[in-house]
Amino acid sequence: MIRAMYRLRARPGAEGAIEAAWRTVSGRIGALAGNRRRELLRDADDPRSFVVVTEWADERALRDYRGGPVAADLAAAFRPLRQMCGDEAFHVLETVAGQGPPIRVEFTVTVPEDRRTDFERGYAEVAARMAGVPGYVGEELLRDPGTCTYHIFAEWSSEEAFRAWVDDPDHTLRTGPILPFTADFRRRILHITARPETVAGKENHMSTTTDVLVVGAGPAGLTTAVELARRGIDCRVVEKRAEPPAHADKAIGVHCRTMEIWEDQGIVRDAMDSGIWLTGQAVFVNGTEIHRMSWELPELPYAHLGLPQYETERILTQRLAALGVRPRRGAELTGFTQDADGVVATLAVDGGTETVRARYLVGCDGAHSTVRERLGLTFTGGLGRFPQLFMLADVDVAWDVPDGHLLRFLHETDGKMDNMLVCVPLRGESRYRVATVAPPRFFAQTGGRDAPPGFSAELAEPELADVQAAFDQLAPAGSRVSNLRWSSVFRISHGIVDRYREGRVFVAGDAAHLHPPAGGQGMNTGIQDAYNLAWKIALAVKGVAAPGLLDSYETERRPQGEEVVGRAVRLAGTDELDREDLKRQFLQEMSMLVSYADSQWVGESGGFDGGPGPGERAPDVGGLRRRGVGHPLRLHDLTRGTRHTLLIYADDSAAEADVLVAEKLCADARARSCGELDVYLLLSPTAPAPVMLDPPVLRDQGEEFRGTYAVAGTALYLVRPDGHVGFRSRPADGDALAAHLRGVFGGTR
Repeated sequence: MIRAMYRLRARPGAEGAIEAAWRTVSGRIGALAGNRRRELLRDADDPRSFVVVTEWADERALRDYRGGPVAADLAAAFRPLRQMCGDEAFHVLETVAGQGPPIRVEFTVTVPEDRRTDFERGYAEVAARMAGVPGYVGEELLRDPGTCTYHIFAEWSSEEAFRAWVDDPDHTLRTGPILPFTADFRRRILHITARPETVAGKENHMSTTTDVLVVGAGPAGLTTAVELARRGIDCRVVEKRAEPPAHADKAIGVHCRTMEIWEDQGIVRDAMDSGIWLTGQAVFVNGTEIHRMSWELPELPYAHLGLPQYETERILTQRLAALGVRPRRGAELTGFTQDADGVVATLAVDGGTETVRARYLVGCDGAHSTVRERLGLTFTGGLGRFPQLFMLADVDVAWDVPDGHLLRFLHETDGKMDNMLVCVPLRGESRYRVATVAPPRFFAQTGGRDAPPGFSAELAEPELADVQAAFDQLAPAGSRVSNLRWSSVFRISHGIVDRYREGRVFVAGDAAHLHPPAGGQGMNTGIQDAYNLAWKIALAVKGVAAPGLLDSYETERRPQGEEVVGRAVRLAGTDELDREDLKRQFLQEMSMLVSYADSQWVGESGGFDGGPGPGERAPDVGGLRRRGVGHPLRLHDLTRGTRHTLLIYADDSAAEADVLVAEKLCADARARSCGELDVYLLLSPTAPAPVMLDPPVLRDQGEEFRGTYAVAGTALYLVRPDGHVGFRSRPADGDALAAHLRGVFGGTR
């Protein structure tokens, strides 16, 4: 094991920037081959002095890092922020492997009664910091009953390893939270002379730390991790499946709103290149077409994309890897505990166990969620199940139907649906994903027992003849299926949990809500859960979130989950919900009408005659012109990214003094948001442009912003990182904006 320590001293006032630069690069370091640990330490007595500590499997791994792009990027980020201190700032230490027997070190200390809470909190932080120390195995804290005397029993691989740690300068930095108590520590070293045999193949218990542990590497979990990593938050993703799925996923349709999210994340082109546009829908009942609708609406930024879930996961995984994070597969969550400062999770990994200490845990572990079970969450009204078993298949179909259309064939007897066939086009000539009711023999295979929700691996796979029989009954005459690539039987469940959060643990996606596959709601709703939650957790990790901001996740997303589950259940058993307003229904299904208007974390001041209200999606507009840019810009070019965006508007009816106040308003808003804010001044085509250094000025040349956002005179819109309106005022009201920002941001870096 090789340890590298890089010492640097920040320029006055650059301490926060040093930490931000480290958060941006640390995840990339952890993804490098041979890296065992990386952390940024700050001198308790000199807040401007930092130590970057990395540990490597061998000298070659360290050499590759030092000569590679990640180290160069970190050095470039630090260069303008540090005081030059010469080459002596970098040290390499080689760990000497212990040769002696394993030992236990007992530390005993008696603390004042009124300092017990401080000591226990400090101990928890120190214990988390010990992860990755060479030779350290683990420890536990005990207390004599009825006293203030504590005992720490720590195990080390050898006495040499323990003494090397004591002599290490890093020692004092790691134990800083309990340094005030160390003067009274009594220590003794005990050699372990005998212990029970360990089970063959079991690995030693390991311990690691991170800011956020994400459980589950499906679309919701990967989206959570991408959003955290984009913001420089250290996160780990664990997934019990050893390999990503190659097929057998129910989710195909990617909603328009999800495509906007992917544009923000930089993966929308990859998705379009891998998918197929779903251009419309046709519905048939007992062989008669009852309606056909085009989904290619000109006002939508993206159409409805057909993309199998395994492709979605591949694209998200690649994006996450580019941010320096890779899911840990074959790691199953077995339990967790939490306290006021964090969560301790236990993982089953490679026949052994691993403990992860995290500040927050997000459960995205699907329909059979361990996180949901361990939290004791229950489904409101119980978990509903459809009585039928369904089968899913990937086949080629020869027939005469409109290209690119999702096709729904229903069979009704006495007005009640008794069979259905749904066909979704996939990339490839005449290829479809089909779902229909499974033949009775599959239910018989359960022995009369209730089949579990989800895919049933214990049941036989449907055959091509089973799929053809469904087409013979429901599809146009002469339709022929061929080339069965795979098939499966599944059971539809539906429900929503009673709460989305318990302390520092959250649930998202299928761990929080289960849907029928109608409309492809489950995956898209889970992605939006993650998109809503991650930016709030990131602010909390950075220490700049207002008290209660994390509560807004459940307040905003659970009503959306209830609405989607209810609508999907109703749609699954009918030919259509509202034939009088199919367009609005489609926009609702595409998540374009999602609103958090009832959230206490959004607001407005003044009067508006239209425009997106507080909590509604901030629509894109074009025609913005910025000096020096030879082409018009879109509004989403300004709001794209990981921070809030403040848009200040003024037209030629506004007084010059009202326009000039934008500079002061900009500075005040940035300070109140702890730097987590971008600001732009949007002027009408003929409004005079003031001479100011900040904020940047753009022209609403085509007045698209004015019309879409219903602004005049002066006004402002605050757009959240998830693309929803957080606050608006007309006229621009700096005091009202400041009050709103206090409800979102509550600290300094």
